[in-house]
Amino acid sequence: MEPSRRMRGRTDPMSRFLVRMLRLAAMVVAVAASSAQAEPLAVMHGFADQTSFTLWVQSRGPIPIGAEFAVIDGNVPVRKVQGMALPEHDFAVALRLTGLEPGTRYRYRVLMNDEPTGDVGTFRTQALWEWRTDPPAVNIAIGSCAYLNDGRFDRPGPPYGGGYGIFDAIAAQAPDVMLWLGDNVYFREPEWTSAEAMSDRYRAYREQPELRRLWRATSHVAIWDDHDYGPNDGDASFIQKGAALDTFKRYWPNPTHGLPGVPGVFTQVRVADADLFLLDDRWYRYPNRYPNVPEKVLLGTQQLEWLKQALLSSNATFKVVAMGTQFWNRVSRFETWQNYPDEQQKLRDWLREQRIAGVVFLSGDRHFSELLRLPREGTYPLYEFTSSPLTAGAFANPDALERSNPDLVPDTLVTQRSFGMVRLAGPKANRTLTFEAYDGEGALLWSRSIGAAELR
Repeated sequence: MEPSRRMRGRTDPMSRFLVRMLRLAAMVVAVAASSAQAEPLAVMHGFADQTSFTLWVQSRGPIPIGAEFAVIDGNVPVRKVQGMALPEHDFAVALRLTGLEPGTRYRYRVLMNDEPTGDVGTFRTQALWEWRTDPPAVNIAIGSCAYLNDGRFDRPGPPYGGGYGIFDAIAAQAPDVMLWLGDNVYFREPEWTSAEAMSDRYRAYREQPELRRLWRATSHVAIWDDHDYGPNDGDASFIQKGAALDTFKRYWPNPTHGLPGVPGVFTQVRVADADLFLLDDRWYRYPNRYPNVPEKVLLGTQQLEWLKQALLSSNATFKVVAMGTQFWNRVSRFETWQNYPDEQQKLRDWLREQRIAGVVFLSGDRHFSELLRLPREGTYPLYEFTSSPLTAGAFANPDALERSNPDLVPDTLVTQRSFGMVRLAGPKANRTLTFEAYDGEGALLWSRSIGAAELR
């Protein structure tokens, strides 16, 4: 709204009046824009290790974003980190807070344009316990299939999503980390072909009022499944999977995404004495209906080889392997690894041959929850905890095969919206892992504990 040179050169009263009005209008627009960006659109806690933490912040427009942080009740001076919200990154910034002290609680305040906002919070780094003490107790929240209704694109009929209070129920558990097991957002049909529309869907989740508390209640790591990858039952043929991966990486600031030269969302994080191996079940996946020939894979050769090497390298008491698709369900008529028999058998045989201790599995997708126990000759059984759904529609009536599955641990089939907790506790010499399922209001539905000695 800068006046033209011709108008600036004129000195009659009307011209001077117009110049003043134009300048005033420009100031009003600038102030309005500044006010609109004075508070962040969304804030989420990324992963915290022993010496660093990621604070994810999104604004409404281009603006410098930062954070100041300090030890709570300590003498450490306030420190600052700074980033820039840019349109090509959807105005999202992953601020890396580094050089932190292990096992220490910090407070932070978000900065916009280097000015403090009302957005404050706290986080805690992981303890440095190795060679010093027993491992700390750890609580990991898990869940999948988070559907938020949207009348613009939802299919006709009753709303598919509901029970959003489950997010507060998860936050009330005060987990040390939350693992999102896929279908963390639901792309609708008009969004599969548009990177911009994918970002719009993610943005709606980040600013959803019922999710705001959970985003800052704990650290978050995630993998995807079909609905936050692309079409229903999406596979490696999805032409927009590059855009889907870029969007995932922008909105889920996991420590890593894939390996150099091996794209995907798979990664590994350490929580106390548990290694979490988070797998990508879509990027390399052959179509479900592809003939069952040896080359038909779900994980792909390179990802499977990485998993095997990483499991062998791990010294963790518990090795928790997670992906969106069920691993070991032998009776399902839907998407499971059972539809990729050669690749599945390769890992099953390899695990038995290598006799790696402490391996358990997590999965989502199924719209019901259950604990499976797969017997193995000559070694310990494989446990798989499937947790689903969070807010999507529940599969209220699984068929007789699912209900009579011989691998189903009795009384663990849940046919309502729910979330899970994985708890690690006890001294190093007698460590215990506990699986728990909770309903949408936070009531305990069932609990099963497994000693580390039972997984050897």
